[in-house]
Amino acid sequence: MDFTIGKDFIETKRQGVYLRVEAWSKNAIRVRATLEKEFKPFDWSICKKQKNLPVIVQENEDGACLTNGKIKVQLSNVTQAHNEWPETPLTFYNAETGKELLRERRARAVLPSIGHILKSVGPSTVRAEACFEADENEAFWGLGHNQHNLYNLKGSAIELQHKNSQTAIPVIYSSKGYGFFWNNPAIGRVELVNNGTYWLAEETDQLDYFVYTDDTPAQIMNCYAELTGYPSMMPDWAMGFWQCKLRYRNQDELMEVARKHVKELGLPMSVIVIDFFHWAIQGEWDFDPACWPDPKEMLAELKEMGIETMVSIWPTVNPNSRYFDEMLEKAYMIRTENGLATMMRFTDTYDKKRYLHNVDFTNPDAGKFVWEIVRKNYYDKGVRLFWLDECEPEVKPYHYNNLRYYIGNGGKYSSLYPLFEEKAFYKGMKEAGEELPINLCRSAWAGSQKYGTCVWSGDIYSNFATLEEQIKTGLNMAMSGIPWWTTDIGGFFGGKVKDPEFRELIVRWFQWGVFCPVFRLHGFRDSDDVKNAGENEVWSFGEEAYEIIKELLFMREALRPYVKAQMELAHETGVPPMRPLFFDFPEDEKSYTISDELLFGPDILVAPIYKYKKRSREVYFPEGADWYDIVTGEKKSSGSIVNCEAPLSKIPIFTKNKKKFW
Repeated sequence: MDFTIGKDFIETKRQGVYLRVEAWSKNAIRVRATLEKEFKPFDWSICKKQKNLPVIVQENEDGACLTNGKIKVQLSNVTQAHNEWPETPLTFYNAETGKELLRERRARAVLPSIGHILKSVGPSTVRAEACFEADENEAFWGLGHNQHNLYNLKGSAIELQHKNSQTAIPVIYSSKGYGFFWNNPAIGRVELVNNGTYWLAEETDQLDYFVYTDDTPAQIMNCYAELTGYPSMMPDWAMGFWQCKLRYRNQDELMEVARKHVKELGLPMSVIVIDFFHWAIQGEWDFDPACWPDPKEMLAELKEMGIETMVSIWPTVNPNSRYFDEMLEKAYMIRTENGLATMMRFTDTYDKKRYLHNVDFTNPDAGKFVWEIVRKNYYDKGVRLFWLDECEPEVKPYHYNNLRYYIGNGGKYSSLYPLFEEKAFYKGMKEAGEELPINLCRSAWAGSQKYGTCVWSGDIYSNFATLEEQIKTGLNMAMSGIPWWTTDIGGFFGGKVKDPEFRELIVRWFQWGVFCPVFRLHGFRDSDDVKNAGENEVWSFGEEAYEIIKELLFMREALRPYVKAQMELAHETGVPPMRPLFFDFPEDEKSYTISDELLFGPDILVAPIYKYKKRSREVYFPEGADWYDIVTGEKKSSGSIVNCEAPLSKIPIFTKNKKKFW
């Protein structure tokens, strides 16, 4: 094979495929392949290529190799001799230890084959696949969040497509000590199966991925932050308790709750949420004056109580709204390749169900247009954070390849939609003077972490099985490079506030929620009417639950200096606050198998209870530290498994080296 050797890259052109391997950022190598004459940028989330990297590029007897700091890739010559197994073109190594990290899949026939496959499926459009050898002992984490109750993703096939409660972030962390980012927002699939690892983009412009490595999980996450951007810093006020339900119908109802919570009961609250249908019509992004007569005064009083206000923003536009014609004329809404340009059928405030259009946030002018309306109607009155709901976008059906965005066909680019909306709001808020923007979003993509994005796990069910799923889901989201993450405490659908099982569920969910990056209650209780949901305040679930939840609110308050330290660490290094045990104990092999415990920062180990009427559980204490029960102070030895008591009033929580936080 002929190679072109550059200062920091290697190129080949063989059988119509143009392949380029290059050093990009700290300990990271980028691989691109195309059938075209040149590559498209694909730079939506990645940072600019770094200069002055410690790169060595040279030919050798096997082909050519490129070393960038701690990572090395070997490009091998393809042998075509009869009855010989052809060599694979790309193999990645840890450059310091020589350990093989990742190898393109070997051919399984006498004819040569390579691990990157591009098949033309239309003008300048290919089906792109990257194929790698499987390692039966390898484990994987990441890929955003999916409601599949999996922790180690080895053996699974995961759809790369956003949906409600499914966020596709094509990033994985491997137990072999490397990270992989599939830099492709196309609809696709990844299979982490026993006969290979396969990444597929069904319709795209080119193949594009990154491999990066370092010595520890924390350092590998730092390589990812160098590549796609460091997480924003969370504002102090966002680190406490967020009160939310579906929905507060008017100003009086919301203020009654806030006053009772803070002034009457003396409980801490950082944020209160005004959810959907506070508007008169979708696509006008404003308070309905009939229900919210004086939002500026309301927001000022909340601020005096130490409460910031979050307002729900939907990207949907009713054809009867005042801006619809202008947005249609300026092509500010998503279109379709064929058929009617309507995206979603949903109830609006004063209408029956309507076919609603979606803002095309991939168009920067559309993003500015919406932000200016939001700024005038919300931000200038005192709203300091926004709930960017429905930001997959949620369309019916999920036929993204029939959508036409400003940047191109939805089959190629739909996974970018939340990133563009988050970026539009982040930039607008920064320009308006907000020092540390934060917004709650139902979806995200690689790089969203640098735009003040907190992701929650979507509209999930209110039961113990779902709580168990969320524990694993949150840990995988952390390993996807998104450090700000949360759930609806208690779940969204199906909670009955007087049901004994639900009351126990919400206590157990609160106990775990204290140790999520964002501590937020939400839910659709006791109703089938989206405009008239039941109670969902901390006193709604009975006296026993209230007394426990009250103590948890104060526990989170006491933790806030520690939470702030973890948020600063995430901002400076990319290390997520909530993470798996192996993250801090990578030499402990058993820690890789523990799916239902977590670390909150380096010093707190949490073992949630996720079964009804469960009053004890086994807890594994990773090797390398001694752990102390936060209640009794009893020492638990490193590497031990202990059955720990868990009455309804507590879950097993331990601190490293007897540190005190409350």
